[in-house]
Amino acid sequence: MRILMTGTAGFIGFHLALRLLDEGHDVTGIDGMTPYYDVALKQARHARLRARPGFTCHEFMLEESRALARTCRAAQPDIVIHLAAQAGVRYSLENPSAYVSANVVGTHNLLEQVKDLPVRHFILASTSSVYGASPEIPFSEDLPCNQPLSLYAATKKACEDIGHSYAHLHGLPITACRFFTVYGPWGRPDMALFRFTRNILAGLPIDVYNGGDMERDFTYVDDLVEAVCRLLPLPPAPASQAGHGASPVAPYRVVNVGGGRPVGLRDFIVAIERATGREAIRNMLPMQPGDVPRSWADCGVLERLTGFHPATPLQAGVDAFVAWYRQWYRSADGA
Repeated sequence: MRILMTGTAGFIGFHLALRLLDEGHDVTGIDGMTPYYDVALKQARHARLRARPGFTCHEFMLEESRALARTCRAAQPDIVIHLAAQAGVRYSLENPSAYVSANVVGTHNLLEQVKDLPVRHFILASTSSVYGASPEIPFSEDLPCNQPLSLYAATKKACEDIGHSYAHLHGLPITACRFFTVYGPWGRPDMALFRFTRNILAGLPIDVYNGGDMERDFTYVDDLVEAVCRLLPLPPAPASQAGHGASPVAPYRVVNVGGGRPVGLRDFIVAIERATGREAIRNMLPMQPGDVPRSWADCGVLERLTGFHPATPLQAGVDAFVAWYRQWYRSADGA
């Protein structure tokens, strides 16, 4: 198939593009290469993708409508996978306009360009953050998500709502995948696993928020890639019964993609200590604005649709990340 993917220099996009190229698909990638974190890491991901047959990449922001229009017309995609976004809960407190621009405007621009193309399925990356601090756990797709705790979550929920309207008005089949705390090799430097590993190996303190009294539903990146690949040939029907994440008035559904096994922050740190062979120096801090105390995915919809449930053990995933981290920084340092 011809696949148009945004965010191919990002953590998830890189892994998903590799899998799709391995399966023989043509992938047209778009990435803005923003300096939110180390651009060298993004460039290294893109360099590895460029070495694969079938990959073409373009570097511009989705707010650049003309460049986006040219790329979409040339790609004529069968599938669109929209991963590009300004991520990060805490950074949304510092630079809120970046979230409205990249997430809301960028998503709208992309939908405008592909709504009249013969796209079989549009995958929209969303986040578990849209559930806010809902007391109803595990989080199911039919829970109301009307109380976001961060601007990041608010913009991603806005993208879901905009997507639903395009599905209804234009018949564009859309699946919004709510990702739960994705981790693994080539991960983002702003994520806890990367920051904790870096500091533990350097003998520096790690910041532990809310005294460590937090839980996250960690999802290994290979499991996420498998889930998305299984969803690709399963576009939602034009209309279906309400419930189980599906819309009754549009070819639109929401699907949780998570491990389904929440892990306490303290246990997560212990897993990193085991992988590094070093003990963490803990700097206990209060809860940060915008953070949620726990996340926990009900993956029943994903299982019913695909027969797949993420199953990589946390320790195995953390071990893989730490091994990659050590190798990457030895290579980067020329050692």
